[in-house]
Amino acid sequence: MKDTLLKMTMGLGLMVLAAEQVTAQNARNCGPREMVLQRLAEGFGETRQSMGLGANNAVIEVFASDESGSWTITVTMPNGMTCLVASGQAYEALAEALPPKGNDA
Repeated sequence: MKDTLLKMTMGLGLMVLAAEQVTAQNARNCGPREMVLQRLAEGFGETRQSMGLGANNAVIEVFASDESGSWTITVTMPNGMTCLVASGQAYEALAEALPPKGNDA
């Protein structure tokens, strides 16, 4: 439960940014959803770690590989086109709790 909550919290800020950036993506960074997911799985061993709904009903997802630490953020538009927004290394799932209310942390 904590892991899911953390992923959702962490991804929320990224979702807003990612949904706005998808319009700036070049066509070479986009493709049919099934093709993009196959490439992430077969080429990088990445599986979906979290997801959320962004602006204009775009689905924002974070894929990562526990084995290699690679990660990718994708945005899928309602028309089924999926775009790569960001990728990197050293993915780490965290489970941080919010500080108690009233704490000036």
